[in-house]
Amino acid sequence: MERLIMIAVTFFAGMGAGLGTGFAGLSAAAIISPMLITFLHMDPYMAVGIALSSDVLASAVSAYTYHKNKNIDLKNGLIMLTSVLVFTVVGSFVASLVPSATMGGFSVFMTFLLGVKFMIRPVMTTKEAMNEVSPGKRAAQSLFFGIMIGFICGFIGAGGGMMMLLVLTSILHYELKTAVGTSVLIMSFTALTGAASHFAIGGMPDLPVWILCILFTLIWARIAAVFANKAEPKTLNRATGVVLVVLGAVIMGFQWLT
Repeated sequence: MERLIMIAVTFFAGMGAGLGTGFAGLSAAAIISPMLITFLHMDPYMAVGIALSSDVLASAVSAYTYHKNKNIDLKNGLIMLTSVLVFTVVGSFVASLVPSATMGGFSVFMTFLLGVKFMIRPVMTTKEAMNEVSPGKRAAQSLFFGIMIGFICGFIGAGGGMMMLLVLTSILHYELKTAVGTSVLIMSFTALTGAASHFAIGGMPDLPVWILCILFTLIWARIAAVFANKAEPKTLNRATGVVLVVLGAVIMGFQWLT
């Protein structure tokens, strides 16, 4: 019975995380961690490590799918990636010097609101409109917002994927597929860094749970990414909105349970 519960929990956790990754570039940690903690009573630190490692392959495969369909801003994505990684470390260091406070609940609520926004006001920016922004301005924007996102993620420990999607679509006015593709590219590296540090500090995780989470997240992320790259912009906005609303509601439910 325990084995069946473990398989069911990892399947639904992987499905939610994979859909969130493939459609919206969200971190798998947002859905996998609370499920492992709530239903398998796993140590929170190890649950986050498993979630981050599940994110690595899922984000990498999603990024490959988006890149194959020419839906990644590789140059500016790498600029943002570098600044996010550096300032995540800075944010973590600053957080260690001040009284602990968490904004995890806020980031989950923002995920829910972002989903509603995609359904009510879809992102209809075209690649042609994106290309009207000068390369220098786009690079400077990528650097600035990468620093901001990295510092906030390091300081509060949550919300990176959601904030990247919000910034790329609402502030930098990226076309939705390019925004998600660029986001999953960045998340694959940030997740790898986070997972490596968690396992280095906390030791190796429960192997069956670890393997199943990685497998299920990878499968669903691939399905979502393939669908997203073939979908019309309006359909993709609605699908992304539904995924974000459902994930936001589910995670808030798990937080209430715990």
